[in-house]
Amino acid sequence: MHSAALRFLIPVVLLASLAGCSKKDGVAGGPAGKGGPVPVNVGEALKKDMPLDLRAIGNVESIATVEVKAQVGGELLEVNFKEGQDVKKGDLLFSIQPLLYETLLAQAEANLVKDRVQAENARRAAERNSALGTKGAISPEQLDQMRAVAEAAEAAVKADEALVKIARVRLGYATIESSINGRTGAVHVQPGNLIKDNADTAMTTIKQMAPIYVTFAVPEQHLADIRRGLAERALPVTALDPKSGHALALGTVTFIANAVDMTTGTITLKATFPNDDRALWPGAFVDVVLRLDTETGVTVVPSSAVTMGQKGPQVFVVKADGAADLRSVTVGRTVGQESIISKGVEPGEQVVTNGQFRLVPGAKVMVKPEVETPLR
Repeated sequence: MHSAALRFLIPVVLLASLAGCSKKDGVAGGPAGKGGPVPVNVGEALKKDMPLDLRAIGNVESIATVEVKAQVGGELLEVNFKEGQDVKKGDLLFSIQPLLYETLLAQAEANLVKDRVQAENARRAAERNSALGTKGAISPEQLDQMRAVAEAAEAAVKADEALVKIARVRLGYATIESSINGRTGAVHVQPGNLIKDNADTAMTTIKQMAPIYVTFAVPEQHLADIRRGLAERALPVTALDPKSGHALALGTVTFIANAVDMTTGTITLKATFPNDDRALWPGAFVDVVLRLDTETGVTVVPSSAVTMGQKGPQVFVVKADGAADLRSVTVGRTVGQESIISKGVEPGEQVVTNGQFRLVPGAKVMVKPEVETPLR
């Protein structure tokens, strides 16, 4: 009997002991913040200017692209540049038998001189016979025939003048010059090749490198703000390296499409960049930041200070006596790691950025320094 009673009493005693320990622990812990100061990290609310930026992905495009094709046929004698070379407007690129076309021009000019002499003789003969016709020395039929010969000779002169102009133009086409400043691409012909005029394949392609376009699209709801901004000033655009995020070039918006893309709900823009350093390359993709506006003198806090409560966004502010004050705030927008506070916090106040989930209103806090990651 005694042994059975002891076996029953031992578990009861153990349960009572555990219950007592649990009750003591609950009293010692209490609500968060009711014990000693709660360690937290803090940041300062600042008054500063905050940019209103639109971000997009852009594509680099040449403002001008020229496919070089021959307009006269013949043997290609010279290629006067190297593939991938920068050329200027007026630089000689190709030569296609210029001597042949010089000879054709000389032939056309000689025919013009000959026909001018013949036309002059026909005109004088018609004038002389016209005087004889008034005296009845020549029949009207003969006079009309002579006048017709003179007029035909004048028409032949005009035809020769046109042929001279054509020959002169064709001679100009025998030497092909660059029509823009740019960079050449691959050369598809070599000296000695027989060139066909207006062939399907270009001899080479030249792309303008500076200045250069970056084309990108933004949501249509920003169109009114963009148009208003362009009416007041130049809207700056920064092109960023997609991998490193480093700025590559600074330009301005110079084009807005005349219609919204109904499929995507976006409006296409183009920004022009000087690109003197060739940082932007045709066909490449870049990140684009369009600065639409700048809000001046707004209150800004670290984004980590803003948490969501039952009444919406809230911030713990550390008062002068070290107590935590919970405030509801109105958040305008977030830029990077900072949030604009329209209402609820004043510049210069300290806000809790880490540890606020252990706080209750009025709890004392202990500000601990930020831990800096050592450089390796």
